[in-house]
Amino acid sequence: MLYDFLVETYATERAKILSVWSEFTDADLPLRPRAGDRRGRSVHEQMVHQCVSEDLWFRNMLGIDVGAPPLPTPETRMEFLKRYAADSEKRLAALRSKDQPWWEEQTKFFDVSRSRAWVMTRRLTHSSHHRGQLMAMLRMLGRDLHSNYGPTADTGGLMQNHAPTIYAYSGIDDLLRGEAAGGAKAKLPGPGDKPVTERPDAS
Repeated sequence: MLYDFLVETYATERAKILSVWSEFTDADLPLRPRAGDRRGRSVHEQMVHQCVSEDLWFRNMLGIDVGAPPLPTPETRMEFLKRYAADSEKRLAALRSKDQPWWEEQTKFFDVSRSRAWVMTRRLTHSSHHRGQLMAMLRMLGRDLHSNYGPTADTGGLMQNHAPTIYAYSGIDDLLRGEAAGGAKAKLPGPGDKPVTERPDAS
């Protein structure tokens, strides 16, 4: 089907979001990019925003209601992982059932009319924007990062230096089991002896 690429992209994006969330701890939830500056969402607020905004977009713009409250109780890191995993799995199943005309039909996007395919594209970029913010926060906290798209400094550095892609977990079920048991992420080799950026600091 013409729009299968959007469905499969959503499948990978939900896994990427959960993977990034798994890199935080409960103690991290109140942290902001700059302490005391409320303009930057805390880790907790980022998780709330992802769950609430995705629920609103899917229900109001795409007509997909998973029939569950968007936020977990209690609002702990593990409960956010479980809630988003369950709800996004239902959304994925609903998207897989849609035919080409459904994707091309017009729907309301705030105050304008757009196709559902257009709305879904914007939803994916919205989610990846916030995920990128959280990955930057992990670096600010001095944390290691597993792969989210490809190699990171902690998996060996740059792709052109043949650094491997190492995901924290093999899949979402594995992630939920591992995190419920206290964490069982794949081991990281570290940056090695080659530069990890294209413009390394000469100092």
